[in-house]
Amino acid sequence: QVQLVESGGGLVQTGGSLKLSCAASGVFFQLNSMGWYRQAPGKQRELVATINSGAGTNYGDPVKGRFTISRDAAKNTVYLQMNSLKPEDTAVYLCYAETQPRADKWDKAHSWGQGTQVTVSA
Repeated sequence: QVQLVESGGGLVQTGGSLKLSCAASGVFFQLNSMGWYRQAPGKQRELVATINSGAGTNYGDPVKGRFTISRDAAKNTVYLQMNSLKPEDTAVYLCYAETQPRADKWDKAHSWGQGTQVTVSA
Protein backbone atom coordinates (compact mmCIF):
# COMPACT_ATOMS: atom_id res chain seq x y z
CA GLN A 1 0.00 0.00 0.00
CA VAL A 2 2.77 2.45 0.89
CA GLN A 3 6.26 2.42 -0.50
CA LEU A 4 9.05 4.50 0.98
CA VAL A 5 12.21 5.26 -0.92
CA GLU A 6 15.14 6.87 0.88
CA SER A 7 18.15 8.62 -0.54
CA GLY A 8 21.01 10.80 0.58
CA GLY A 9 23.07 8.58 2.81
CA GLY A 10 26.81 8.36 2.56
CA LEU A 11 30.16 8.75 4.23
CA VAL A 12 31.13 12.02 5.85
CA GLN A 13 33.70 13.29 8.29
CA THR A 14 32.96 14.38 11.82
CA GLY A 15 31.34 17.80 11.71
CA GLY A 16 29.99 17.32 8.21
CA SER A 17 26.45 17.41 6.93
CA LEU A 18 24.07 15.22 4.99
CA LYS A 19 20.49 15.60 3.86
CA LEU A 20 18.26 12.55 3.63
CA SER A 21 15.08 12.34 1.59
CA CYS A 22 12.19 9.92 1.73
CA ALA A 23 9.32 9.84 -0.73
CA ALA A 24 6.08 8.02 0.00
CA SER A 25 3.97 6.57 -2.76
CA GLY A 26 1.02 4.23 -3.08
CA VAL A 27 -2.67 4.28 -2.35
CA PHE A 28 -3.83 5.67 0.98
CA PHE A 29 -6.40 8.09 2.27
CA GLN A 30 -4.28 10.15 4.59
CA LEU A 31 -0.65 10.50 5.53
CA ASN A 32 -0.59 11.14 9.26
CA SER A 33 3.10 11.39 9.90
CA MET A 34 6.53 10.61 8.56
CA GLY A 35 9.90 10.43 10.14
CA TRP A 36 13.23 8.80 10.64
CA TYR A 37 14.57 6.14 12.92
CA ARG A 38 18.04 4.70 13.02
CA GLN A 39 19.60 1.43 13.97
CA ALA A 40 23.20 0.43 14.52
CA PRO A 41 24.36 -3.19 14.80
CA GLY A 42 23.51 -4.64 18.19
CA LYS A 43 21.38 -1.64 19.10
CA GLN A 44 17.67 -1.06 19.36
CA ARG A 45 16.01 1.03 16.74
CA GLU A 46 15.71 4.56 18.06
CA LEU A 47 13.77 7.67 17.20
CA VAL A 48 15.54 10.36 15.22
CA ALA A 49 12.69 12.69 14.28
CA THR A 50 9.06 12.70 13.22
CA ILE A 51 6.73 15.28 11.73
CA ASN A 52 2.96 15.14 11.46
CA SER A 53 0.31 16.84 9.36
CA GLY A 54 -0.24 19.43 12.07
CA ALA A 55 3.38 20.58 11.78
CA GLY A 56 4.31 19.02 15.08
CA THR A 57 7.82 17.64 15.36
CA ASN A 58 9.51 15.27 17.74
CA TYR A 59 13.24 14.67 18.07
CA GLY A 60 15.27 12.11 19.84
CA ASP A 61 17.53 13.61 22.48
CA PRO A 62 20.84 12.72 20.80
CA VAL A 63 20.04 14.77 17.69
CA LYS A 64 18.32 17.82 19.16
CA GLY A 65 19.90 21.01 17.96
CA ARG A 66 21.76 19.29 15.14
CA PHE A 67 19.11 17.65 12.95
CA THR A 68 16.06 19.24 11.38
CA ILE A 69 13.10 17.40 9.91
CA SER A 70 10.88 18.97 7.28
CA ARG A 71 8.40 17.89 4.67
CA ASP A 72 6.91 18.75 1.32
CA ALA A 73 3.29 17.73 1.70
CA ALA A 74 2.52 18.04 -2.00
CA LYS A 75 5.22 15.49 -2.77
CA ASN A 76 4.65 13.27 0.27
CA THR A 77 8.33 13.67 0.97
CA VAL A 78 10.17 14.11 4.23
CA TYR A 79 13.70 15.42 4.66
CA LEU A 80 16.27 15.17 7.38
CA GLN A 81 18.99 17.79 7.45
CA MET A 82 21.85 16.47 9.54
CA ASN A 83 24.51 18.90 10.69
CA SER A 84 27.48 18.59 13.01
CA LEU A 85 27.59 14.87 12.49
CA LYS A 86 29.35 12.68 15.02
CA PRO A 87 30.65 9.11 14.82
CA GLU A 88 27.83 8.01 17.10
CA ASP A 89 25.38 9.05 14.39
CA THR A 90 26.61 6.15 12.27
CA ALA A 91 23.66 3.87 11.58
CA VAL A 92 21.16 2.72 9.03
CA TYR A 93 18.54 5.43 8.81
CA LEU A 94 15.04 4.16 8.16
CA CYS A 95 12.16 6.17 6.84
CA TYR A 96 8.83 5.70 8.58
CA ALA A 97 5.28 6.61 7.65
CA GLU A 98 1.95 6.29 9.37
CA THR A 99 -1.08 6.32 7.12
CA GLN A 100 -4.81 5.93 7.32
CA PRO A 101 -5.42 3.54 4.44
CA ARG A 102 -9.12 4.18 3.94
CA ALA A 103 -11.49 7.04 4.54
CA ASP A 104 -14.23 4.83 5.97
CA LYS A 105 -12.17 3.09 8.64
CA TRP A 106 -10.21 4.50 11.55
CA ASP A 107 -7.22 2.27 10.96
CA LYS A 108 -3.55 3.05 10.92
CA ALA A 109 -0.80 1.47 8.92
CA HIS A 110 2.91 1.74 9.57
CA SER A 111 5.45 1.45 6.79
CA TRP A 112 9.22 1.31 6.69
CA GLY A 113 11.73 2.01 3.99
CA GLN A 114 14.71 -0.18 3.26
CA GLY A 115 17.11 2.19 4.94
CA THR A 116 20.09 4.25 3.91
CA GLN A 117 23.52 3.98 5.47
CA VAL A 118 25.06 6.98 7.15
CA THR A 119 28.68 6.63 8.22
CA VAL A 120 30.57 9.34 10.06
CA SER A 121 34.31 8.87 10.25
CA ALA A 122 36.13 9.63 13.47
